[in-house]
Amino acid sequence: MTNLKNKVALITGGSSGIGAATAKLLEEKGARVFCAQRTKSLHENILIDLKDNNNLKKIISEVNDKAGRLDILINNAGIMKENTVEEISLEEWNDHLNINLTVPFLLIKYALPLLKKNNGSIVNVGSIEGLGNNPRHPAYGASKSGLHGLTRAVAVDHGAEGIRCNAVAPGWINTKLNKDFINSIENNNNFLDKLNHIHPIGRIGEPTEVANLICWLVSEEASFVTGQIWTIDGGRMIKLSLPEN
Repeated sequence: MTNLKNKVALITGGSSGIGAATAKLLEEKGARVFCAQRTKSLHENILIDLKDNNNLKKIISEVNDKAGRLDILINNAGIMKENTVEEISLEEWNDHLNINLTVPFLLIKYALPLLKKNNGSIVNVGSIEGLGNNPRHPAYGASKSGLHGLTRAVAVDHGAEGIRCNAVAPGWINTKLNKDFINSIENNNNFLDKLNHIHPIGRIGEPTEVANLICWLVSEEASFVTGQIWTIDGGRMIKLSLPEN
């Protein structure tokens, strides 16, 4: 059983969805958990606007001041807006790249001195849209592809210093964001049936299922695992599509 006793973890976006489920499980496994975002979580909060890159070094400093160490960094916060390349503004494009890619890059950069002291582990929450793309998601797909690339780069450059860096690539997960999207669709029950059908496992995933994978990746049980992108999508990406009857 995964044991994270005496470990200190920092997760961004820990107040809802995958982040909240992961923070809860990390704490259950024995870790002291800090959550950085604008709204309160059920754990030790660092209430901060992640969009402002000048705030990011403060996050790492606050964890160090309060806990004296950092063992686990989970870059979970992200944004996704729908539009095409023709429709998207440069501001929206830059917002996606900043939150989904630059923020993880800077947090890793600032956290590395602490992580090196304790053979720390990093998990970046990517997406199956870093492997393929849904329609109208150019900025989201590009930023998640970049996050997957950053994951491999950190693993290669810092593995000899005791750092492991992996990413998870979730598919459709039952979060508030996705629930709201489904509920906004006319005849949403029919949409949900079709959504379940495109998954070989017959349903969409739950935040706790992604959290289980993340917690394993940061544990000693995964001590020889680094630089990998772990797809967790109920088999969606392996199922070839057919025309609807």
